[in-house]
Amino acid sequence: MSTNTFALSEPEVTADDLLVLDDPHFGPNTVAVVTGAASGIGQTTAVALAANGLSVVGADIDEDGLGETVDLADELDAPGTIHPVLTDLTDDEDVESMIDTAADHGELRYVANIAGMQHIASIPEFPMEKYDLLLDIMLRAPFLTAKLSMPHIRDTDDGVGAIGNMSSVHGHYATQDKPAYITAKHGLNGLTRSIAAEGEGTLRGFSVSVGYVLTPLMVNQIEDTAEERGISKQAVVEDVMLGQARTKEMMTPVEVANLFVFGFSGHGKHLNGGDLLWDGGYTTTYE
Repeated sequence: MSTNTFALSEPEVTADDLLVLDDPHFGPNTVAVVTGAASGIGQTTAVALAANGLSVVGADIDEDGLGETVDLADELDAPGTIHPVLTDLTDDEDVESMIDTAADHGELRYVANIAGMQHIASIPEFPMEKYDLLLDIMLRAPFLTAKLSMPHIRDTDDGVGAIGNMSSVHGHYATQDKPAYITAKHGLNGLTRSIAAEGEGTLRGFSVSVGYVLTPLMVNQIEDTAEERGISKQAVVEDVMLGQARTKEMMTPVEVANLFVFGFSGHGKHLNGGDLLWDGGYTTTYE
């Protein structure tokens, strides 16, 4: 890839990009909850599950973004339905309402805890209000979501279901100036294993760990970093962000969404307490 031809743009999702599987539980009476469904990985995961025929409760604090998620599913002729639910994950009553709404739409079997945020600062400089907010959204809310959804999954006729948690390469190791994010992701991996320990085999817990994903937010971050450091966007991606990775290409949100589809399906029945580490060799190789 030459510097002259390198370009970044928000990835457009097509129907051909989506993993669609034949699964006995993938149908209109099965409900999946997706948090962070208004943009990025959460939005694409909601659409991917709708493409597999599920009824999807898409939860987010961004009402306009949720509308765009519904529109995208319609544009791709997804056979399933997305039910947008305005949800503040820091409000326990909102989380309870989200799960109640999901149960009202059919058999709640799947949950994708994807919502997240980031704040960059060293530990001594980290604002505690930002720490509390980040942990509330990325660790406490997934715990409460699991607490409330597990009884519904167990009440289905066969107790089959799964809770998938969006982890990260930062759930495997630490870098500087992301202490709250790293703490949350390591904790989320512990929650994943706890779900598996209590799930009796049919109710599974799993996590998905990726490196840098080409979301609209990431496109802006790359452009800002290139300007700040006086280097090309290609150098930002390949040297700054993917310097440690072996696969010198950022993932797209739909590639991550497809991992959740696979993990929820019967093909993932032995994925329990484990992590789908799709990081291009980021955490497993070094020079």
